[in-house]
Amino acid sequence: MSAPAAIHPEMTIEEYLEAEILSDIKHEYLGGAVYAMAGASEAHNRIAANLGGMLYARLRGKSCEPFGSDMKVRLFPLDATCFYYPDAMIACDPTDSGHGWRERPTALFEILSPDTRRVDEREKRFIYRQLASLQAYVRIEQDRPEVIVERRSADSWEVEHLSGLDAVVRLPALDLELPLAELYERVAFPA
Repeated sequence: MSAPAAIHPEMTIEEYLEAEILSDIKHEYLGGAVYAMAGASEAHNRIAANLGGMLYARLRGKSCEPFGSDMKVRLFPLDATCFYYPDAMIACDPTDSGHGWRERPTALFEILSPDTRRVDEREKRFIYRQLASLQAYVRIEQDRPEVIVERRSADSWEVEHLSGLDAVVRLPALDLELPLAELYERVAFPA
């Protein structure tokens, strides 16, 4: 599958942010090019709702807070500015707020689909892992109970593949455990 064409090949950051406030659909911004985001499946929506509820319940009363897919993350790869909408994020830096996006998230979550897999596994993975604040990047399959967790260690990234509804995503830096049975509640997998 080829990459989607930019709907606006050259737009300033200010033009993008202003247009995004008025837009009915979300767009990602990649160094001046603006791309419309595709709609999500029923399974994607269920997983996103489950994840949001899990994060909210587990972080309630703590200094870190969860955000859903309407909060942008701003990044600066290769001297460019990018804005992405991850499916969920956890932000722990209280000084990183007030402008409609986060620049220093602690954890980022993407729910994979055939249309987004390549971008999520390559482009976003490469760019997200450059964030000094990021402690975990979590990629969630929607057609089977499988999650890939990348955690920052002292000098590299550790990758863990979890499979099956009995598995549990552990994010020790945030003192979080996310059971896959709860994450995939009400999700029907293809036969």
